[in-house]
Amino acid sequence: MPLSTGSESSKISRSSGGGSPAGRNLQESNSNSQRGQTMKLHSSKIRNFLLLSAVTLLVAAPRGAAQTQASSQSALAQVPAVPARITEAIDETQLVRLKGNVHPLARAEFDQGAVEDSQPMNRMLLLLQRSQEQQSALDQLMLDLHNSSSPNYHKWPTPDEFGRRFGSADPDIQTVTSWLQLHGFQVAKVSKGKIAIEFSGTAAQVKKAFHTEIHKFLVNGELHLANASDPQIPSALLPVVYGLAPLNNFRPKAMHRVIGEFAKSTVTSEVKSIKPEFSTSGGEFAIGPTDFATIYNVGPLWTAGTDGTGQSIAVVGVSNINLQDVADFRTLFGLPTGGTNTPVVVIDGADPGFIPGAETEALLDTEWSGAVAKGAQIHLVIAADTDIATGLVLAMFHVIDNNSDPILSVSFGLCESALGANGNNLLQVLWEQAAAQGITVTVSSGDDGSAGCEDQNAHPPNAATTGLQVSGFASTPFSVAVGGTDFNDVGNQSPTFFNATNDPNTLASAK
Repeated sequence: MPLSTGSESSKISRSSGGGSPAGRNLQESNSNSQRGQTMKLHSSKIRNFLLLSAVTLLVAAPRGAAQTQASSQSALAQVPAVPARITEAIDETQLVRLKGNVHPLARAEFDQGAVEDSQPMNRMLLLLQRSQEQQSALDQLMLDLHNSSSPNYHKWPTPDEFGRRFGSADPDIQTVTSWLQLHGFQVAKVSKGKIAIEFSGTAAQVKKAFHTEIHKFLVNGELHLANASDPQIPSALLPVVYGLAPLNNFRPKAMHRVIGEFAKSTVTSEVKSIKPEFSTSGGEFAIGPTDFATIYNVGPLWTAGTDGTGQSIAVVGVSNINLQDVADFRTLFGLPTGGTNTPVVVIDGADPGFIPGAETEALLDTEWSGAVAKGAQIHLVIAADTDIATGLVLAMFHVIDNNSDPILSVSFGLCESALGANGNNLLQVLWEQAAAQGITVTVSSGDDGSAGCEDQNAHPPNAATTGLQVSGFASTPFSVAVGGTDFNDVGNQSPTFFNATNDPNTLASAK
């Protein structure tokens, strides 16, 4: 699509990665009520997760019918009680170290000392583990759910049913909960799948219960909080407790990559580059929703009425958005508006508000999920980061615990070494539960490939100086992930692949 729309101050930034197919998208951000009358146009490589969402919505059998079956029809409706596995009294002098859970950047040269004892540590997650027998049973169920000859074919368990069969025994959870409360923590809830306990406290309580100090680390001019040593727990809890979700605020990274900006005058239609990395004079073409449908052959499905209607997608993030931005985007490209075409923002806990960078990701993902599956209901599920907890993980738990959507889209990532042993395990078990419930999880793997720990927004992107690493969000066998790609059409965009002018209704020009 030739760049032919704009305002007196329009910006276009090409971003890449994010589990998305190739190309460059056009995203309008017209926040009249929040940020004046400026229209921003973000030209991004279209997320691979959009293609994945489209495939799931437009081709795969919907989960909805199977999910609404009566509980008695579920594979896990009637299960025996899970036996307790904590059999010894808790002895605080008999400890087990949870190895591999110090962030690689929590190093001595960056250490600024311990935080105050009163430092809040809100919404932490204690991870629980299932027995070997439970894991074997779950492995078999996963096979049965996808075996059309099995009586359990597509009989997806609810979160509560999953927890009853594959979660820790209630007496064990009570023992662990009481231990946390004994150390002064406030226990908020146990996840329905019984894979995590959410609790809050202070740095002093963490030090006493888990035998690790929380320190401040100054890395590249940014101040972070992180545990300075591996946590430890009483050995009596080990049969049930796997460990803690990462105790640091080295956050997952949004997988968009900003390249540059342009400005277009609505008076003269003159386009000028604001940043040298991006230029429209060299034949850049931006991809709109109908261009996407043409290039990936989704158009015939749309014409046949298979456009995501009756389905929903949960997009998770850590920032709120202005819904008028989405309405303007859909209007600009001739997409249906109103009703189920208006996204719904679902907030878990406190509203994070508008977070720079994260808002761009949330808006990009919400608009483009609804652009490909133009009839689907989009839920933007968000949770605020705390001083130590990651809101993104809390939002993911919200979707899975509430079984709210058959598709979950995640466009954030963090390399496996930065996640640590407990962080990688958390994603493994969380995505496994989602798959068991019939939720398709699509994750952006980013553009940095095996340089997953590096800054993909560097120019050029950094090499893998810290070793070969991929995103732990994308590397489980229970999530669908594709890396950023691009069209190999340089110099041939027009007239080979694009018309010289846009369709007046959809702004499409792809052939």
